[in-house]
Amino acid sequence: MRSLLFAPAVRPDLVAKLPRSRPGAGVIDLEDGVPEGRKDAARAALAGQVAGLLERHPGFAVCVRVNAPPTASFAADVAALPAGLTAVVVPKVEDAQQLEQVARALAAAGHDGLGVVAGIETARGVLDVRALLGGPVTTAYFGAEDYVADLGGVRTKHSTEVLYARSRVALACRVAGIPCLDQVVVDIHDDDAFRADARQGRELGYTGKLCVHPRQVALADEAFLPSPEQLARARATLEAAAAAARDGQGVIVFDGAMVDEPMLVAARRLIAGADGPGN
Repeated sequence: MRSLLFAPAVRPDLVAKLPRSRPGAGVIDLEDGVPEGRKDAARAALAGQVAGLLERHPGFAVCVRVNAPPTASFAADVAALPAGLTAVVVPKVEDAQQLEQVARALAAAGHDGLGVVAGIETARGVLDVRALLGGPVTTAYFGAEDYVADLGGVRTKHSTEVLYARSRVALACRVAGIPCLDQVVVDIHDDDAFRADARQGRELGYTGKLCVHPRQVALADEAFLPSPEQLARARATLEAAAAAARDGQGVIVFDGAMVDEPMLVAARRLIAGADGPGN
């Protein structure tokens, strides 16, 4: 899942277009994208929207973002979830009790076993992130905008203010063995800014990115898929290492650089990511 593209449930025109840019998954949003006075209408339209997407685009991964567990809307959102979803996106997860609440609510609504994409986007959530990546959580994402607002900081273009939190979430996801999706870029017209932000996310260990506009999906794929040149170098490195091993050598020099086991692990991971499902 290199890209997660959002569309508000109150914009059926945008929901219907989710598959066009071929994101890893489309998310129908009941949270920030829906004004408080239209929550009931959004929930009422949800089943038809999901059914329409799956009928027209079989196999397309459809998710729904509900409101956070502490809110009054959470229970009604979960009760409105239709069949056929790939996962439910739960924002602002802060403690293990909320995850237990999510699991109970999903089971009561007939969605026991449905994957959960957990949003780590508050100061408390970032601080306790390692404890939040168990139970029903199958993927997590870092939400910079909400995190900075909760922290009382200042959001900047260069994201220095979220470097620690962003790194902490990526590290926790790696230890937990789950994919992690990087923060949004809200300037939908600045492709260079998206590329730079996605490249930094990739360098930090993220496996994909949240997208708020269809044009960002291709940019995310570009950032999180290795280039043909990178793949060729990784394969050549592994071949050189294999040949050296047959000759009884351990550490080798390939293309002017020393190659040891950590570099071989990275090469294998890069190839596996390019050859994985959906690629």
